[in-house]
Amino acid sequence: MKFTKILQFCAIVLSLSSCNDNDEENYTPITATYPAVEAEFGSSVDLNNLANYANQAVPAYITKDNSALNPISDKGATLGRILFYDKKMSVDNTVSCSSCHKQEFAFSDNTIASNGVNSTTGRHSMRLINTRFATESKFFWDERAASLEIQTTMPIKDHGEMGFSGANGDLSFNDLIVKLSAIDYYKELFKFVYGSEEITETKIQFALAQFIRSIQSFDSKYDTGRASAPNDGAPFANFTAQENQGKNLFLTPPTFNASGSRTGGGIGCAGCHRAPEFDIDPNTKNNGIIGTLSGVGIDITNTRAPSLRDLVKVDGTTNGQMMHTGVITSLQAAIGHYGTINIAPGNTNLDPRLTPGGIGQQLNLTAAEVNSVIAFLRTLSGTDVYTNTKWSNPFN
Repeated sequence: MKFTKILQFCAIVLSLSSCNDNDEENYTPITATYPAVEAEFGSSVDLNNLANYANQAVPAYITKDNSALNPISDKGATLGRILFYDKKMSVDNTVSCSSCHKQEFAFSDNTIASNGVNSTTGRHSMRLINTRFATESKFFWDERAASLEIQTTMPIKDHGEMGFSGANGDLSFNDLIVKLSAIDYYKELFKFVYGSEEITETKIQFALAQFIRSIQSFDSKYDTGRASAPNDGAPFANFTAQENQGKNLFLTPPTFNASGSRTGGGIGCAGCHRAPEFDIDPNTKNNGIIGTLSGVGIDITNTRAPSLRDLVKVDGTTNGQMMHTGVITSLQAAIGHYGTINIAPGNTNLDPRLTPGGIGQQLNLTAAEVNSVIAFLRTLSGTDVYTNTKWSNPFN
């Protein structure tokens, strides 16, 4: 009897296996449905066919990565993209993260001060290119946010920017959570990403940070040259003589005489902006620009900078103004600033690398040297980041 039952069981298993084999080409996988997401976003967000955020190609020579505590996932970054572009994240539904960080300007702004719900930003909006590939983990120009995760919700809780401050008559961040919890597409999205419809600030922070860290740019002329070169300092075969000269000037430290004038070498930009990521050295201090957007007082606390990648577009046009005050509007002006450093009264935080022997550096660059550095900086720009739909507005 037992033997007969075993034979019957085996026959059922073999029958099922045979059916699966024979019908494999006709098998249609069951996909989940997300009616609210589909109604709001149409084909721009497909939760059954996610964009690749987690496994993008990264060049072997890129070694810095600050995402270990919050690894990028396709699900998390998809949610982050929607949060990044959603104007419902502001108290009056007029402003989103993308209002100050625009894809067409390498996720910076083309105005000196960005518009918020109640006022303008106190500093120029920083570009969000390759934030993952940096040693520095603090954010904002003055590094007041200990991590990108913490930074992501600080503008939301700012009275002037997005308005959920919980002070001065503003709604609180908890009011935002209540607001989002009533939106059907967020019910589906948070359940999809976290297994629960519950929305918390930490979940918002993690998703936004994953999306921002996913924004990467490695399709530049520099990357093509670096991929076939043994190191950053070697001549790049695809560079012009001018671009290679600019690279050498950028990478090579200068030598100075007792009066602070350059006597040889390069101009040492890489001492703070470190190749090949071109991220900012966490130990940098103020760069000599101490103005404020209000024009009142001085601001010497600004010690951070974004990556120099996509500082301008490939054609040389700017991605908005530069520096925390937006006072620099061209590469020539940026190089000129570092060419003659004046130690302004009250600037007790000036980076010592700019003051050899305690004297403001005088690089004494020739016109040819300036043009070669400009040519090199333009090689750091790609094209994909400006148009790739996975970083675009899903509400369009």
